[in-house]
Amino acid sequence: MPQYFADTTPDPAVQTPTTPSRIGMTEVSHRIDVAAPAQAVYRIVADVSRWPLYFPPTVRAERIDGDDAEERIRIWALANGELRTWESRRRLYPDRHRVEFEQTRPQHPVAAMGGAWTIRPRPDGGCTVVLDHHYRAVDDDPVGLDRIARAVDSNSRSELEHLRRAAERGDAEAELLLDFSDTETVTGPLEEVYDFIYDVAKWPERIPHVQRIEVREDTPGLQYMEMDTRSPDGSVHTTISGRVCLPRRISYKQVKLPPVLAAHNGEWLFEPGPDGTVTVTARHQVILDPEGIAALPDPPPSPAAAREAVRHALGSNSRATMAKAREFVESRAAARAEAR
Repeated sequence: MPQYFADTTPDPAVQTPTTPSRIGMTEVSHRIDVAAPAQAVYRIVADVSRWPLYFPPTVRAERIDGDDAEERIRIWALANGELRTWESRRRLYPDRHRVEFEQTRPQHPVAAMGGAWTIRPRPDGGCTVVLDHHYRAVDDDPVGLDRIARAVDSNSRSELEHLRRAAERGDAEAELLLDFSDTETVTGPLEEVYDFIYDVAKWPERIPHVQRIEVREDTPGLQYMEMDTRSPDGSVHTTISGRVCLPRRISYKQVKLPPVLAAHNGEWLFEPGPDGTVTVTARHQVILDPEGIAALPDPPPSPAAAREAVRHALGSNSRATMAKAREFVESRAAARAEAR
């Protein structure tokens, strides 16, 4: 849950009159050493659009307003097996390698939450990242406070470790990163095409490569799902994902991954076209896991072959899903035409 606001030892130079009182707040700090320059780490922390790729809990993140000095962002993230969303205000200090934040619309059981990322250069060329939080539960409820504490601790440890990995990959990431998409054109109402992708509970009966699915949607549009899918080679993989369903866009993040992947997030995009058509795009962003690939019984002979195998497996399933969506929507349109 990457949102923060102040150091355990506050720096008066970065305090502002709007800094909220911390009376009654719980304050915690997490840190990690990173063998990468402070500026490289800061770039990852500052660019929220990249967080779904680097931070496992984050399903979607976007800037709503502001600039590179002060911004408002919206986060959708997993915590304790739940998909939650909130907005935060952030202040960015690139010269200090520091980002402060405060949640502006906390979600129950959080009454207030803030903190800071502080990235401290070390003489050896690396840096130490300190992640501070302060928070309070609604009505100071001890059960709510415990839930928040567990989420903050678990997510902070995960984010710092994955931040370290991302920064230390450096230039090698270019060989491990895949960003690709496939498209399908459907003749029919956009709402019906969207609903086919949205209604994942029906996928096992509609899409051959989906073997099993369990979905929970406690908040409309926020889905937490576990799915078994069959790959083109016949193997079955279990994935756990969070999905954020917005108008004309469904973003998702896999948090339980096949062994060859270090990260996988994607989007379904829906655009109206001419003559009653809809263009559906399935986009994937993937980071390969070299150790997972090497541990396969029959690993690909080269990084390029591994990239191609992953591209084929993910793309094949997405194209099959879009083809079934087209078949479903167009058959319904034909049935309506006959009825008239």
